[in-house]
Amino acid sequence: MNRENDTQVRLYASMRSWIECEAVRQLYAVGTLDGVRRVVGFPDLQPGRLTPTGAACVTRDLIYPHLIGEDVGCGMGLFKTDLVLSDAKLSRWAELPFDLESPDGDIGDEFFAEHGVLSTEFDSDLGTIGHGNHFAELQRVEEVLDPSAFRRLGVGRKQLLMLIHSGSRSLGESLQRGRDGQGQTEGVASDSFEAAEFLRDHDQALRWAKANRMRIASRFAAELGVTAERVWDGCHNSITRQAADGDTVWVHRKGAVSVEGPCVVIPGSRGSLSFLVKPIGDAGSHAWSLAHGAGRKWARSESRLRMRKRFAPQHLMQTALGSRVICEERGLLYEEAPDAYKNIEDVIADMAEAGLVSVVATLRPLLTYKTRTLGL
Repeated sequence: MNRENDTQVRLYASMRSWIECEAVRQLYAVGTLDGVRRVVGFPDLQPGRLTPTGAACVTRDLIYPHLIGEDVGCGMGLFKTDLVLSDAKLSRWAELPFDLESPDGDIGDEFFAEHGVLSTEFDSDLGTIGHGNHFAELQRVEEVLDPSAFRRLGVGRKQLLMLIHSGSRSLGESLQRGRDGQGQTEGVASDSFEAAEFLRDHDQALRWAKANRMRIASRFAAELGVTAERVWDGCHNSITRQAADGDTVWVHRKGAVSVEGPCVVIPGSRGSLSFLVKPIGDAGSHAWSLAHGAGRKWARSESRLRMRKRFAPQHLMQTALGSRVICEERGLLYEEAPDAYKNIEDVIADMAEAGLVSVVATLRPLLTYKTRTLGL
């Protein structure tokens, strides 16, 4: 149990952002761990296997590897292309032979050197999306609400963008493998050899995941016949060192994005807008973090049951926004249906009303790629 008396647990969510009781219980359970100073839950909070997703935790003197989940370095990257809105050809693009599951061939030493990553036994995963809620999405700018902040990104209002969601794949899983399964949920002294060893591998996984998002964007863009230039990259699952009031603390994020940078992208489901927001206010009060997305409303098994009763697969290949979806695995198509997610507008409104963000722009999906390997 936490022997400190000053642990703060806070949930930034209104009644409109429905959150399961188990997620709240898990959030408060994190607050009982030794060394924990602050635990923050966001409107996308949902239960996890051991700890909730959509939360950040601040500790002193101890780190907790299990608090960041298995996909170390998972996050999103926003890229601008040399396409403009008038170039959009959704029907033709939806038929292109994208393949972001298969290995990307021989990756040269130049790529590893450029991105500061080492060659590992998991090199074949580089440039691949992975499963679950990962995706590659082509987007357009829907509305600009803060022109000054938007201009600083160097993106044109009619320029098409790509949002890539993926992580460190098997590399990150290997780093955490065995910890959760063996009940290794105790803290590790931050000045210990064990912590240094873990953080060294952890930092490598973060760099690998960022490089992976770049590789995916390049492959996605190449099939479209365009180029991709990174505008922003944000990690969702990590442990980072943070200076606070002359002290050093450790910020653990699991499904939460850092406020670093002038803007942050917070996506909805594949059938809703994504939001480009500017972090505001006292970042330390909310663990230097924000919600990472809409968050699931239904578990995957429940979503499959509900969606099968309501939709044939082909009905989920185009969204209410008119965007196209490439997902040839029936179960995943149902699991990731837009209705399985919370309302992203409510998530953003909760954080805006709490003084955490202001909206810079909204982004509209055009083409969302999930998988093309398994067939319906």
